[in-house]
Amino acid sequence: MSHSPEKPDSEKPEPELESFSDRFRETVSLEVNKPDFRELDLGSPVSPLRTRGGPSVSSSSGSSGSFSGRNGSNSNPVSKRSDSAPNNNNSNSGELSGSSENSPTAERSGGNVRGSKPGHSRSNSGSGLTSLTHSGQTVNSPPLNVLPTGNICPSGRILKTGMMVPNRSSRSDVLGSGTGNYGHGSIMRGGGGGAGVVSGKGESNSLRSSIGGDLGKRGVQGVDPEELKKAGNEHYKKGHFSDALSFYDRAISLSPTSASYRSNRAAALTGLGRLAEAVKECQEAVRLDPSYSRAHHRLASLYIRLGQVENARKHLCHPGLTPDPAEMQKLKMVEKHINKCADVRRVGDWKSVLRELGATVAAGAYSSPQLFMCRAEALLKLHQIDDAESVLSHVPKSEPRTNSNNTSSQVRFFGMLSEAYSYFVRAQIEMALGRFENAVTAAEKASQIDSRNLEVAVLLNNVRMVARARVRGNDLFKSERFTEACSAYGEGLRLDPSNSVLYCNRAACWFKLGQWEKSIEDSNQALSIQPSYTKALLRRATSYSKLERWEEAVKDYEVLRKNLPNDNAVAEALFHAQVALKKSRGEEVSNLKFGGEVEVVSGLEQFRTAISLPVVSVVHFEVASNSQCKQISPFVDTLCSRYPSINFLKVDIQENPTVATAENVRIVPTFKIYKNGSRVKEIICPSRDMLEHSVRHYSI
Repeated sequence: MSHSPEKPDSEKPEPELESFSDRFRETVSLEVNKPDFRELDLGSPVSPLRTRGGPSVSSSSGSSGSFSGRNGSNSNPVSKRSDSAPNNNNSNSGELSGSSENSPTAERSGGNVRGSKPGHSRSNSGSGLTSLTHSGQTVNSPPLNVLPTGNICPSGRILKTGMMVPNRSSRSDVLGSGTGNYGHGSIMRGGGGGAGVVSGKGESNSLRSSIGGDLGKRGVQGVDPEELKKAGNEHYKKGHFSDALSFYDRAISLSPTSASYRSNRAAALTGLGRLAEAVKECQEAVRLDPSYSRAHHRLASLYIRLGQVENARKHLCHPGLTPDPAEMQKLKMVEKHINKCADVRRVGDWKSVLRELGATVAAGAYSSPQLFMCRAEALLKLHQIDDAESVLSHVPKSEPRTNSNNTSSQVRFFGMLSEAYSYFVRAQIEMALGRFENAVTAAEKASQIDSRNLEVAVLLNNVRMVARARVRGNDLFKSERFTEACSAYGEGLRLDPSNSVLYCNRAACWFKLGQWEKSIEDSNQALSIQPSYTKALLRRATSYSKLERWEEAVKDYEVLRKNLPNDNAVAEALFHAQVALKKSRGEEVSNLKFGGEVEVVSGLEQFRTAISLPVVSVVHFEVASNSQCKQISPFVDTLCSRYPSINFLKVDIQENPTVATAENVRIVPTFKIYKNGSRVKEIICPSRDMLEHSVRHYSI
């Protein structure tokens, strides 16, 4: 087995984070599943979009073409806004809030609709009918185009007898064509785009698809964005954030300058965990309406989650707005623990760094990529490299730095720009894992983002010099100039004294030079930094063997055997170390063997001697004529070659009834596994997978 010193073992253990990342996942899940109902707009009229099966539109016999629910009551039309609806471009109505100032209902003065006379109210129906209510009485104005219910011929023509239709439109009124189920009184405008569809007892599929589904390519321009917003609010209230987002997107496409739509979209994105996008939407909302308190508060809350204290304070304490006391308290606690974290990081107290990070997360900054990177850095400094690497795979995604004016990209953590800090930590972890080229790339990116930071500049210089020292050492090692290679690796270690890869490579040089004690010392250094470093463990085991320190060698090889169960070279090294240890203790080793064929047992004495050997023995009890034994016997030969450190035996219970009686075997095929003379496992009629699983388990 060849082990090159310049290629560290890349095995990675399964990620196992502590409460820091667990709390992050739990909190995100909690926030997604429990939307803040207090932010919902519950004071608006019921939208036809809120019915479960899509909008239901019908007409009664007395008002053809008007929108109504199943019970005949009128509701707001979809393709035509009422006179009292607020202007989407100038109002924040419809924001996810329970406050009256953000209600999507019409602006009123003294209880009357703006623009109407006192005591009067005006409403529009889908047929163009206008009703004026005065002192509780309703008077309908003459319609421009009256089509009585039921006067439709089977041919599709409309009877004109006895009726007068003044100012007739150039479009003809015809029966709707296609497969739609048009109920009593259903009429469709001819040549139109589907926005004028109304139905009686049957539901309109066109209307349902145009509003509740994809809106339809023809009818989307006629849809009121307020209705889309209301539908989005209903989905948000139920926790259906993807559906809510879809409706908000469509409302924004119709009214792109509405700050409330942007803020509502941010709420849906937050529920989906897409915080960077939510921040952008809130920023756009406050740009459209700088005095919009809800957007400022939402943006401040997002910044607290991201650990961006100054940005959060800017929006929470925006001039003219009243800060939320709860959010202010949360902000103060986050700021307090981040400052403490910076203080203990500065003096290298990494255990205290982990403690303050946990407190910061508990205070509310549980979605900050920089705090996750800080945790990875602390674990690295505490020589928990595997855990540090695992943290990297759980870091929340942050917004890429697109321009220098982006407020998030200008946030500083521990004196450096936030994105630069992320690359700064990544470079250190890549270096510790022996991925030198990746480390140089990450350090260069950190320098490009924050070229004036001293920590970043020092790291970049060190990473480059260590990478060069490692390359030079590898070249010298390949040229068998081992003494010079030791010096090259030593130069790298002076710059990076916690680099386990350089220690392991130098240990390989000492081994080649026959200085096995020094090889063990450098291997110990590498393993103290990275305990799961397979190559360093192998280097130490071989050095122990050279010094005939068999007990230590056996321990290291046993760990390697667990980590590399299919490595025959390690299995053989372990076997020979065990034999040497037995010899050093004066124990019998003449019957020990590595690999070979399945041994056939011919008597009880031979059987007892074989299973008492200081190795694992697997005994196959069989009857030569048995069909199941014939099927599994070739697989036992395969296992014998696959696991050479195990002693495989075969006993025919008909030819050796004494052994069968002593071991109480009555059913075949039966397998028994022994270790140091004691039975540890018995399997009757196993499958191949079951048998190999047991053999593998006891071979380690």
